Amino acid sequence: MFAISVAAEMVDMEIQNLRVYERRGLLEPDRTPGGSRLYSQDDVDRLHRIRALLAEGVNIAGIGRVLALEDEVAQLRQRLGE
Repeated sequence: MFAISVAAEMVDMEIQNLRVYERRGLLEPDRTPGGSRLYSQDDVDRLHRIRALLAEGVNIAGIGRVLALEDEVAQLRQRLGE
């Protein structure tokens, strides 16, 4: 688990961007009992994906849709494998 400052550095983003992505529902980091954000490796991987989509010119709403579809495909693949 990584603090917000470490996660932001790992993906070369500003801390404020991570907060915006959370408010927009693009990711949901865990929280400490005190309310501090904790980012998992999966969250960091998702942030890398967000960064890549932004670089391709996709807007935040589009990124939300792409991520939702990718999550759905992953769930369907898992169900097929069961």
